[in-house]
Amino acid sequence: MIELIKTNNIVTISFVKALLNEQNIGFFVLDQNMSMLEGSIGAIQQRVMVENDALQRARRILQDAGLGHELKASTGS
Repeated sequence: MIELIKTNNIVTISFVKALLNEQNIGFFVLDQNMSMLEGSIGAIQQRVMVENDALQRARRILQDAGLGHELKASTGS
């Protein structure tokens, strides 16, 4: 899996999850529980991971939704 976005904004995470679910793109949110453990002060960012073969499609969906600024820089993978 490859990191799609990394943020501590729970609204952004929720929106990204909804967009990916709607397009049937598998994803996993890392550090979700760590964020809760630290008291939700926003110190630990959550990461949305997608499968390698869905990365470009997921990036396009987020760009089309106006979230291009949230995307992790492309590594050419």
